[in-house]
Amino acid sequence: MKDENFLKENNARHMWHPMCHPADSLANPPRIIKAASGVRITDIDGTEVIDAIGGLWNVNLGYSCAPIKQAIADQLEALPYYSTFRGTSNDAVIELSWMLREFFEPDGLSRAFFTSGGSDSIEIAMRLARQYHKIRGEAGRVKYLSLKKGYHGTHMGGASVNGNANFRAQYEPMLPGCHHVPAPYAYRNSFGERDPETLAQLCLAALEDEIAFQGAHTIAAFVMEPVMGAGGVIVPHPTFMPGVRDICSRNGILLIADEVVTAFGRTGSWSGSRHWGVRPDLMATAKAITNGYFPFGACMIADHVAEVFENDETGKANVASGYTYSGHPTGAAAAIACIKETQRLNVVANAAERGTQLFHGVLALKDKYDVIGDVRGGEGLMTGIEFVSDRATKAPLDAQSAGRIQNAMFDAGAMARISGPNMILSPALIISEADIDGILSAIEAGLKAA
Repeated sequence: MKDENFLKENNARHMWHPMCHPADSLANPPRIIKAASGVRITDIDGTEVIDAIGGLWNVNLGYSCAPIKQAIADQLEALPYYSTFRGTSNDAVIELSWMLREFFEPDGLSRAFFTSGGSDSIEIAMRLARQYHKIRGEAGRVKYLSLKKGYHGTHMGGASVNGNANFRAQYEPMLPGCHHVPAPYAYRNSFGERDPETLAQLCLAALEDEIAFQGAHTIAAFVMEPVMGAGGVIVPHPTFMPGVRDICSRNGILLIADEVVTAFGRTGSWSGSRHWGVRPDLMATAKAITNGYFPFGACMIADHVAEVFENDETGKANVASGYTYSGHPTGAAAAIACIKETQRLNVVANAAERGTQLFHGVLALKDKYDVIGDVRGGEGLMTGIEFVSDRATKAPLDAQSAGRIQNAMFDAGAMARISGPNMILSPALIISEADIDGILSAIEAGLKAA
């Protein structure tokens, strides 16, 4: 291992970091995280803080989950890799597929297509949606609908249904046939509506209007997050996702649930779709499926969709998609151990309780600091804080000022994530009451210092 001086001198010099300008990383070298334990991370200078991001929404069980680490080590010893392309499989991925069928049975999902991560899973879901309609003789269903403010990864397909121009503008033109409808974002929306229930109905009406305009017979799928994560933790009214499900069903449109963030307990339910009482047709998962210890994901497929493929006699059901690491045995072993530990610890209960504590703690801070324009969350362990420079006009806080709050918060003992004017909090689902208090104290110290 190179010494600390070498690491600092070469920080960001020979690699580009995701989601930032290369010159910014050179001018402001990123923090070098060198160790982690439990819910805490330690940087190269020995500063230890609570990780209020949970890695990147994915380290639900913290950094010291011995069963997952042991499962990875054991699998590397037995079979570190082999392909699951036609003709071969492995014992770990077979066991995992059975386990996922059982885990997602209440969601009506019984088949898995394995991937390397969330963007892969969305890409596969979008492809399977088009293919499903082709098999059924509706080849004209090729379009996708999604929500403004939604985030669905970085592949060309996922970026095309992203509802944030920041993830699209530099790569346009995107995939044709992708259209966006208003999100149930009560703090900012074109309707000027603050009541979440009324807003949900307005957004559903806008969806129906867009379907009528495009023609239902041209639309393959609607893609949505049960709770919008990267967009700033936008929580819809409980009527919204069931309303989307009903509209999609009436119009023959598949519902793709992007649960890369929300699956495996984040919302205080085992899936975000289940949280709202909805059964999707396809579900994209990743992140917490291995606790972040191995790049891995899955696209889960509903029974009725799977039957169309498996009963096909036209030859159109050949799934001509896949990845070198689809069903990677080491990733599958990690996922098996992770799901077992996730269930053993019943993390949904702690996610709900600690999520309520965090949400109400930040609401109390809003009463004290005018720079907090909006607080969103309250459904599991995910809270978004939207900073403003003026509450009356809702003018967003500039990036430099938001960054100062983040840096001061780190100095006070907690790592958070800034995305635009939003601070996103998504700590490990095993976090304690005392550590949530520590995050809240660090936020307040950051606000005071900045």
